[in-house]
Amino acid sequence: MPGTSANSAVTRSTLSRQIADALRDEVLAGRLRPGQEFTVKQIAEQYGVSATPVREALVDLCAQGLLDSDQHRGFRVHRFSVADYRQMVEARMLVADGLFRGHTPRARAALHEPDPGLGVVLVSIRRRGEAAARAALAGDLDVLIGYDLRYWRELSRLVARNDPIADFLHRLRVQAWAFSVPHLRAERALHGWLWSGHVDLIDAVTRGDAEAAIGVVRAYNAHALEWADRLEARTGR
Repeated sequence: MPGTSANSAVTRSTLSRQIADALRDEVLAGRLRPGQEFTVKQIAEQYGVSATPVREALVDLCAQGLLDSDQHRGFRVHRFSVADYRQMVEARMLVADGLFRGHTPRARAALHEPDPGLGVVLVSIRRRGEAAARAALAGDLDVLIGYDLRYWRELSRLVARNDPIADFLHRLRVQAWAFSVPHLRAERALHGWLWSGHVDLIDAVTRGDAEAAIGVVRAYNAHALEWADRLEARTGR
């Protein structure tokens, strides 16, 4: 029956996304470390599923830049360098500058539109921002990463109203966290190295103050580059 085949494809696709999300979380938590290798069979056995959705999930994570594929050895967690991280920060600086300068006033104008859903979005972003800021100040990486990623994705979509831009920035943030986590966990003290300006940024966007929003983002990116310089001086790579 055609319907049965379609339902099977949907189920496999859903399972593939779930596996991809679970493995991405393992990378972001630092439990799957840079350079670590594994095969489709190992992951399929770990999750108790067939090889097909696992292979689809791993290929998807390769497309996101989190894994590398080796035809003969399976897959490995991608190892980002400090130079890679610096390029990620510089790329999001260029995009965010234009994003907040060109679209923050429009976001403010949207606040006056008769759209009750917009208020719900703003409340959601603010709550995620507050939770992310608290986690950053407490040095709780596991909590911070989840809230930070959702905060930035929702904020980018609100300001840009352009899903490809929001998706591009989200991909950069995921890669940046994948690089950062192993190094941050090695820090003796996280205080001062975790950004906590989420609420200041959403306040600026809510006011429609593009210059203030850009100032917050530029300070954040400068802070990230300072950390990269410190890391490079310490590790030599």
